[in-house]
Amino acid sequence: MSITTIRVFCLKNAAYLIFLFATLLFGTAMTSAQITDVPAAASASASQLSAVDANFVAQANLGAPFQIDSGRLAEKKGTTDAIRDYAHLMVVSHIPVVNALNAVLQRKKMAAPPNTLLHGAYDAMVASLQAERGAAFDRDYVDGQVEYQKGNAALFQYEIQNGTDSDLKEFARQTLPKIEDHLHRALALAKR
Repeated sequence: MSITTIRVFCLKNAAYLIFLFATLLFGTAMTSAQITDVPAAASASASQLSAVDANFVAQANLGAPFQIDSGRLAEKKGTTDAIRDYAHLMVVSHIPVVNALNAVLQRKKMAAPPNTLLHGAYDAMVASLQAERGAAFDRDYVDGQVEYQKGNAALFQYEIQNGTDSDLKEFARQTLPKIEDHLHRALALAKR
């Protein structure tokens, strides 16, 4: 198996695998009392998050910045107007998502639980995209977006169905239609 084949496999499956791994990790190993690195003033509120809500916040908190970073990269490196336009949409539509999630967390006087594993995986995916050029970049970016948006839609649907925090569930409800739109756009790009 060549390094390019491995890289493509990782990009195509990373978001989904990360979603599954993080769900298992947070769902089975994390109790709300285990949330760490939260400022002292916020710890009382953060300790009230269920494992589902904490998992959702950790993933959503890193997912939007990942979309912004990879989108900025694709705005520059994409070889078609359609890819660059989609990438621009990812940048401009995820900035308000980050702001909205941060507003919910600030109202609750809490910080997002850290997720260094997910952060590391996203950094690796962005680094892999930085190394790509031309058609390979386009294919890997678009295929990665399709898988990312599928996993993201599942994450937000799971929060809506299983979360316990009403503010986070409402944030997920309001954001999910945008994610579904992004998935449809990514699927259309993949068909080109």
